[in-house]
Amino acid sequence: QVQLVESGGGLVQPGGSLRLSCAASGFTFSSSIMRWFRQAPGKEREFVATITWSDLTAYADSVKGRFTVSRDNAKNTVYLHMNSLKPEDTAGYYCNVRTGGGDYWGQGTQVTVSS
Repeated sequence: QVQLVESGGGLVQPGGSLRLSCAASGFTFSSSIMRWFRQAPGKEREFVATITWSDLTAYADSVKGRFTVSRDNAKNTVYLHMNSLKPEDTAGYYCNVRTGGGDYWGQGTQVTVSS
């Protein structure tokens, strides 16, 4: 079965950096488009970044220039490198894949940006 397991969240000061990881299994990772979303308390889940099988990427305007998405097909893992973090980046971060007619989510990892 499809599994997505996020890790790497934590508490960081404004201006700091974190790298999130999403380990994937149960589907053909190397040919799948992977996405990152986030959800802050009281807000809807929003798109953050995506990466295709050929390493094409796209970002939400709110993170463009600060976040970078990458993947390692040998490790079946997608990463979200987050720099210049702001308090408004505080949220649960989730990776997502649409495969085999299904839409799958990980359990999320919490990122808190605060001094």
